[in-house]
Amino acid sequence: MKQEEPEREPTPEAEPTPGPTQGLAPGPEPEPEHGGERSAPQPAPILFAEPWEYELHFPRDPRGPAIARIAIKAVLTAHGLGELNDRAELLASELTTNAVRYATGSAAVRPCWTKPVLRVSVTDTCPGLPVPLHPPGPGAEHGRGLLILDLLADAWGGCRLGESPFGAGGKSIWFELVLEDGAPPPGVPLPASGPRTPVAPTLAA
Repeated sequence: MKQEEPEREPTPEAEPTPGPTQGLAPGPEPEPEHGGERSAPQPAPILFAEPWEYELHFPRDPRGPAIARIAIKAVLTAHGLGELNDRAELLASELTTNAVRYATGSAAVRPCWTKPVLRVSVTDTCPGLPVPLHPPGPGAEHGRGLLILDLLADAWGGCRLGESPFGAGGKSIWFELVLEDGAPPPGVPLPASGPRTPVAPTLAA
């Protein structure tokens, strides 16, 4: 007689083991890091009444004056001083062209803003200061730089530079343009409480 096998109890299925993230609440995403450090917050734009300055060095190269003009225009446009662009570019072009033509080394152009005065200085390695000349003739190709400064700049001047530890001294020629209307154009950052009291510029002799 065949014996019946006893019924086997069903084996309970094993529950899946939760993975590293299963059953856990999602946490905050990690902040992007650069070189193992958190990125610094973006600074706020400089206010219109705040002073600033830039400086561009360029070699004794015929392309230098054009590069200086582009830099001047970019700086003034970015800071809401576009109405000074035409005069600043023309005068900076005259001074940087002379620096490339007569100096023996590199030169630098530095726009500096102290509301409401923009001063642009051009420094080179030639110590000779410009000498006032008689008005050039109609066909003259050179000699108009000082006349243009007199006509377009609100003030201008220059000085010799002493010997430096890194080489011979030179000179610095500057001009100033005054912003007639002190109000900035639309879109230029202003203090939250309204326009600040204009800062009286300190002009060197």
